[in-house]
Amino acid sequence: MNEIARKAHWERAWSQKDETETSWFQTAPELSLELIAAAGARPDDPFIDVGGGASRLVDHLLDRGFSDLTVLDISAAGLQRARRRLGARAARVHWIEADVTTFRPQRDYRVWHDRAVFHFLLDAAERARYVAAMDAALASDGQAVIATFGPDGPLRCSGLDTLRYGAADLAAALGSRWRLLEERAEAHRTPTDREQRFGYYRFARAAVRAAETG
Repeated sequence: MNEIARKAHWERAWSQKDETETSWFQTAPELSLELIAAAGARPDDPFIDVGGGASRLVDHLLDRGFSDLTVLDISAAGLQRARRRLGARAARVHWIEADVTTFRPQRDYRVWHDRAVFHFLLDAAERARYVAAMDAALASDGQAVIATFGPDGPLRCSGLDTLRYGAADLAAALGSRWRLLEERAEAHRTPTDREQRFGYYRFARAAVRAAETG
């Protein structure tokens, strides 16, 4: 799927349903928050949520005192929903409307978070551009928290085909510059009570992994 078609798809997805009716809705993204804490993120560290849309992760990070937050999403409608929900607090967040596969970061971030963008990238060239954007965006000591459908997750979501990843699969897709630090599993319940199995993976650059493990 090219960038124009992908943007049109997600604009429709965010426009047709209430936030709480989307299959990916979470009131409290607890596992993401745990892994962000495990990454050693401090409240003043620059943080980017890729594909954040109207996710409530940003609300919880603001509640925890995070002061340098960026939310990136291809959908203007998704970002607008988050802004409306946050009200005056939206001014404390940087909002970027962009496709992550063509994103050109203008600064470094300490943590890169992605819940369910990567598994929609079916084309190897798109995955390579995603990894290049992440590599350019993260500081030398930065870490990435990436959630995808796990090996027993769904093959389609939101009308699109998906890829499923175990830890070894995702490590291979990211390449040798990145090393897995932690993996977790989640059985996500959609608003219609369907189960979607996710894998959550925390990565750091190879040099950081070596230092962490001694």
